Amino acid sequence: MDLDHLRGWIGREETQSELLTPALVQRFNATFDREGPLEEGAEAPLLIHLCLCQPAAPTAALGTDGHPARGGFLPPVPLPRRMWAGGAFEFHAAPRIGETITRRSVIEDVTMKEGRTGTLCFVTVTHHVSAGDRALITERQDIVYRNADAPGAPKKTPEPAPAGASSKEIAATPVLLFRYSALTFNGHRIHYDQPYVTGEEGYPGLIIHGPIQATMLAQYAADLRGAAPARFTFRSLSPIFDTADFTLNAGDDGAALTLWTAGTGGPKAMEARAEW
Repeated sequence: MDLDHLRGWIGREETQSELLTPALVQRFNATFDREGPLEEGAEAPLLIHLCLCQPAAPTAALGTDGHPARGGFLPPVPLPRRMWAGGAFEFHAAPRIGETITRRSVIEDVTMKEGRTGTLCFVTVTHHVSAGDRALITERQDIVYRNADAPGAPKKTPEPAPAGASSKEIAATPVLLFRYSALTFNGHRIHYDQPYVTGEEGYPGLIIHGPIQATMLAQYAADLRGAAPARFTFRSLSPIFDTADFTLNAGDDGAALTLWTAGTGGPKAMEARAEW
């Protein structure tokens, strides 16, 4: 892998704008079984910005996995698996229904290291989300590329995650995953194409999106404390699948909350921290 070539993408920018409509808010709330105002000027739900300003590559320009072909805004990393590894949100102001939201994305870094499955390549992107002259959100997105697991490779059996002081069970249904893929215009087949994800990628079931887990954990933190956090950080540890339900968990950490998701009987899938 030519790291110097890939690092040539550092500094590249991409800007997208989109109107935040009442219809999108209604579909977002319906997907997460939540309610909220729909009138123009009302504050939009937490993390709805992940459904806005997404790339719209032509169908003919998609790879076999349903992702846009590589080498556009993101560097053409020659590794077959691409995942949202983690990130951070700083909330400056809430987006409002009826505003035009702009997302300016910048490639900040490209690095490599060796992991359990071989070479890992990390791409760090910063998204600056605004409405006119109002800064709304600064988001750091960590994307990791890796090799596929070798057939028959031994797998670790990590310890089951503990239950949080507060815990909520979520039904992991294909409909939930399909709806969220539609909201985010995400064509990645691991989230909705069961024959593909089991036959081609070797997973036991559909994979629960990282952004779904981050959104649910941030919403859970806001519900527990009665206010949206000012900062939310998270990282993905292991995948969870639609083969069993999963839980949202939270525990007090002084003025902050520590949070995590876990499949039934499984290890932590995503861990997060919310601060006010």
